[in-house]
Parts: sequence; C-alpha cells; structure tokens
Amino acid sequence: MTSTQDTSPYGNVGSLRRAPTSPRTLFSTLMNVVVFTCVALALLPLLAVLFYVLAQGISSINVEALTQLPPPPGVPGGGFANAIIGTLLMVGIGALISIPFGVLAAIYLSEFSSGPVADWTRFATNVLSGVPSIIVGVFAYGIIVLDPFGLLHYKGYSAWAGGFALAILMLPIIVRTTDEALKLVPSELRQASVGLGATQFETVTRVVLPTAIPAILTGVTLAIARAAGETAPLLFTALFTQFWPNWSGGLQGPTASLAVLVYNFATAPYKHQQELAWAASLILVLMVLLTSVVARVATARKVYQ
Repeated sequence: MTSTQDTSPYGNVGSLRRAPTSPRTLFSTLMNVVVFTCVALALLPLLAVLFYVLAQGISSINVEALTQLPPPPGVPGGGFANAIIGTLLMVGIGALISIPFGVLAAIYLSEFSSGPVADWTRFATNVLSGVPSIIVGVFAYGIIVLDPFGLLHYKGYSAWAGGFALAILMLPIIVRTTDEALKLVPSELRQASVGLGATQFETVTRVVLPTAIPAILTGVTLAIARAAGETAPLLFTALFTQFWPNWSGGLQGPTASLAVLVYNFATAPYKHQQELAWAASLILVLMVLLTSVVARVATARKVYQ
C-alpha cells in the first residue's frame, strides 16, 4: 500500500494539493463564479439585441430589399438600396475628412508638442467626444445647411452636410486612439532611429507610424462603426429621400441613410415598412460587426514585436 505523502531525503513532505473545503479554495471558486456571472451579464444585452434583430429582420432580407428603392406608403415590396449607398457615402465622406486631420493632430500631440498646448488640445478632444450627437447635428445644420455666411456654392440638405457632421463625431475618437497608439511605441525605437542618423520627421514616418498602424486602424474602425449608426446628425443635415443619391447634382439634396430609414419606417403604420425597418436594422448591425471584425484582424499583430 502506497502512502499519500511524498518522500524526500529530508523526510516526509505533505501533499501540496489544497483541500476542497479550505477557505482559499472556496474563495477562489466564489470569485470565479462572480467573474463568469459578470461576463454573462455583460454579454446578455448584446446577444439579446443580435438575436431579436436577427429574428425580426432575417425574413425580410432578399434581393429586392437590397437592390430596390423604398416603396411609397401603403405599397408593398421595395427595398432600401439607396439607404445602404447613402450610408456608405456619408460615412466615407466623414472618414475622408476626419482621418487625415485626426491622425495628423495625434502625431503632432504625441511627437512634436508638449506642455500646455498638448494638454489643452487633449482636453478639448475629450470634451468634443462627450458632446451629444444631436448638438453636432444642430451645429452642422447651422453652418452647412443654412450657410449663413454664404461661403458654399450650394446650401441645403446634402450628403456633404451629413458627411461633415459625421466627421465631427469621428474626429475625437481617431485623435484619442491614435495618440494612445503612438504612446505605445517604445521610446527605444525612436532613440535607435535617431542614433542611426534619421531626423525626427523620418523617425515618425518610417518607424513610429508603421509600428502603430494596427492600433490606429482600430481607432478608425471604431469611429466608422459609431458614425454608421448615427441618426440625429443626419436628420438635421441629410434628411431622407425615397430616391437614389443625386450623383449628377454633386450629391446635393436630401440623401437616404439606414439609420434614418429605420427611424422613419419603424414607427410607420404600414406593416411592410416596419418589416423593411427590421431588415435595415439587421444590415446596419452587420455593418457594425464587420467593422469590429476588421478591427480585431488589424490588431492581431502586436504594436511592437
């Protein structure tokens, strides 16, 4: 019969296995249960939203819904292809405006500025990120749609006005995430580059930025995901239309978007419009999920290897 204790040159040594009823084991088990419960509660709203939108909208997703225009009230059929194109168009305009300015501002804050200027700029960025989206929409409405100073060739609702409003919402996210991404680059890389004779500009463009690109892409995709789901700014700037974007008129005039279509059709008294609203909600959620997947893929490589 073998002993349950291990032997050594120094005599018998007791088993290192902790008793199941010891206070430390019970406390560890309790904490594991608490952690898993918190994780489940955090995932529950997401899973509930995804399941409900999928259950309500999947039956209305078809080729007609993805390729045709919204029908008139009371007429069955139709789709929301113009809203998909309008959403991509305005988010693209917002990205083209905000990404260059946001990345350049973050590079200036992280690499070329310090002291009160950088501190106040970061403070202003944090304040801008907390401004409600409807306030941004009112601001864009007053500056772009009304054009009180007469600086624009065309004033009124347009895809450009919608893109401008979304760019304001995207800008602080891009600045903050890019600034943090640049801070994660080890200072040893900068010192090594300067030691090899590179200027500060060459160090930033050839060493720091390539290293921080994965994290920068994460911030960009998060900003795009937020902009794609905004409704209030587009109500003030792009409004809505049953037709395709005005390509021949330079994207002037009201422009449809998925978020505004959902807002309009979800409260409509017609069942077919409510079904289109659910289908558009599913497409919008899938677009946001796609951007999140892109962000995960972009950050699969560590900032510094």
